[in-house]
Parts: sequence; C-alpha cells; structure tokens
Amino acid sequence: MPDRILILDDELDMLALLETIITTKTPHEVCVTNNPLELEDLLAAQPVSLVLSDLKMLGRDGLEIIDLVRGADETIPVVIITAYGSLEAAQEAIRRGAYDFITKPFRKEQVLLTIERAIEFRNITLENIRLRASGTDDRSR
Repeated sequence: MPDRILILDDELDMLALLETIITTKTPHEVCVTNNPLELEDLLAAQPVSLVLSDLKMLGRDGLEIIDLVRGADETIPVVIITAYGSLEAAQEAIRRGAYDFITKPFRKEQVLLTIERAIEFRNITLENIRLRASGTDDRSR
C-alpha cells in the first residue's frame, strides 16, 4: 500500500508542482488542498503518512498545522515549505515538532529526499511502537 502525502499550500501553482514532482518520481499517493481549514477533515478521511505545508497561508499558518497534525497523530511528520525562510521561523517550526523545514525556491531532489527520509522515520517510529506493544523489543529479551 503506497504512502499518502497531504500537501497544504494556498498557491495553486505550488500545489500542482509538488503533486507532479511526487507522483512522477515516487510511488506515493498525494492529496492536495489550498484550504488549510480542511486539514482535520482530510486527516479523518484517509490515513496520511506525511504532511507538507506552506508556512504562510490564509486562515491557518504552518505552525498551527504542525500543532493540529501532532494532536491528531504524533507519528505523522510535518515538513514546512516556505518562501519566508528565516532561522527564527525554522527554529520555531522544529521546536513545535516539524520534521524539517525547506525554503523556496527548492530543488526537486531536496524535496524528494526529505519526503523519503520523513516517511522512513515514521515507519521506524511505528515499528518501534508495535514492538513495544507486543513486548518483543530488545529490552524484553
């Protein structure tokens, strides 16, 4: 089953670009919205393995997105993509729990590598949770 990536950006061109990059270069499914207020409904509708979000959007910013995603499922990594990259913004995003912070303009390879690393990190996290729950991790041997 392919991983599903949710992309939030109020710029339709950026949504189309990210969707094209991901769907042509990876096996992942993509769900996009230019309305960050739809986040809760989209998370409830189908499982998501990763959220890519713009930092500055009307209605809800990327920092709020981080908080809401982590509140819904703390194992879902959130990657912030923004044209307003500053050290302070990146530090705040990471402090809130973002997996990574990418500034625009970005290279396609940078986005793809970050996506793969974030999904791999989530899969390892889920496996650790599963092992702890089953009592078969290394500490129980």
